Amino acid sequence: MADRARDSAVETRIIAAAVRLFAAQGFDATSVQEIVAEAAVTKGALYHYFASKNELLYEIYHSLLSRQLADLDRIIGDGQPPDETIRSLIAELVETTTGSIDEVKVYVREMHRLDRAHLHAIRAQRRRYHMTFRDFIEGAQRTGVFTQVASADTVTFILLGMVNEIPTWYRAGGRKTPAQIAEEVASFVLAALAPMSVAAP
Repeated sequence: MADRARDSAVETRIIAAAVRLFAAQGFDATSVQEIVAEAAVTKGALYHYFASKNELLYEIYHSLLSRQLADLDRIIGDGQPPDETIRSLIAELVETTTGSIDEVKVYVREMHRLDRAHLHAIRAQRRRYHMTFRDFIEGAQRTGVFTQVASADTVTFILLGMVNEIPTWYRAGGRKTPAQIAEEVASFVLAALAPMSVAAP
């Protein structure tokens, strides 16, 4: 058990080092030697966990998306009213993004570096997130809770696109906390989704 905990810590250190380097200088410009030096491990340790640099890149994507999918499933499964569900989903996305800013930078910039098999797997995870989110929006539109002025697909693309842009402007320790940003984004989105009132004749 002690050996497994130590192994897990080494694996985590390798991933964290790769994230820092990929975010700072890009996947192509980062060598395996730089990663092992940054993580203070041997090449043998790296290759014990990851068959290649590409597999290491995939793990960064897979880990981030798995956390976000787990949050999505949990929040929707809670059965809150649609507006509270959206507010909770946005809060989790903003918190995850601001708390994993380097991972998200890598996510946005380096996907085209994945090999075909890993790219297919990541696209399947992304598609499941998109479709689950989209289906929730569509269901709330169908019952009249949310407006249908924009399709559920468009709403989903706009919202996830906004979140993906956070690394371009967010700075830790800035004027607003992640919680404040999440509240503003949620309020903006919910105002846009609110059914339009019909004026009396």
